[in-house]
Amino acid sequence: MTQKQLDESVAYLKNKGFETPEIGIVLGTGLGQLVNEIEQPIEAHYNHIPYFPLATVEFHTGKLIYGTIAGKKVVVMQGRFHLYEGYDFSDVTYPIRVMRQLGIQKLFISNAAGAINLNYTKGDIMLIEDHINLQGGSPLAFKNVAEFGDRFVDMMEPYDVEMRTKIKAIAAKENISLQSGVYVAVVGPQLETKAEYRMLKIIGADAVGMSTVPEVIVANHLRLPVVAVSVLTDECDPDNLQPVNIQEIIAIAEQTEPKMIRLFKELILQL
Repeated sequence: MTQKQLDESVAYLKNKGFETPEIGIVLGTGLGQLVNEIEQPIEAHYNHIPYFPLATVEFHTGKLIYGTIAGKKVVVMQGRFHLYEGYDFSDVTYPIRVMRQLGIQKLFISNAAGAINLNYTKGDIMLIEDHINLQGGSPLAFKNVAEFGDRFVDMMEPYDVEMRTKIKAIAAKENISLQSGVYVAVVGPQLETKAEYRMLKIIGADAVGMSTVPEVIVANHLRLPVVAVSVLTDECDPDNLQPVNIQEIIAIAEQTEPKMIRLFKELILQL
């Protein structure tokens, strides 16, 4: 990745009308309905944006959408990139760098995840308070990283405290049940074994997924305040494990998404 590549990507999007968005939003698996809330949308398909990776997962549509939600300019990633698709950390996080250079001041991230904490149930929303990176690498581990920001990024509080506080208050006011906890990121795409679920619980994870953490690391590198929520789509109980059904996971994400949209829209209003 070079600054020249980022400049070309940004120039293409500005030319399409992506002017000074305030908020960037990343939508996870089964979480695409938020785009219906965008007023006067302008779309840019990933395969047309210079140097953008292509989304290969069939249920990720693969476009950036610019427009207005709750009176603020937003740019929404409908479809994200994963290490399990064969991308590297630089590819996976490239869109975050592009959105930051376009002008976003805040980043919202969503994902679908499995509940490790057995007090949580499928259909719950979990506010991510902290994370554990088990993806075996870092999006900052490249030679010329210092050209883009500090090499050694403090991760004491990777998720913005102010936005987390606001989301909790919104959930209480809207009567939305909101869990909070630690998200662990693994590579995938295979699901975990019973022994792996037991290990993840022991090390302090409340939910497990295959995304988000690289994006959050890069947001911190760019000094971009970030908030993230997981829609819990399955229960990872090693003593009562059921075969995974991807279609059911997507269906649960879609059923829960209206609550997540209410949280995000209200947060946008308050920023």
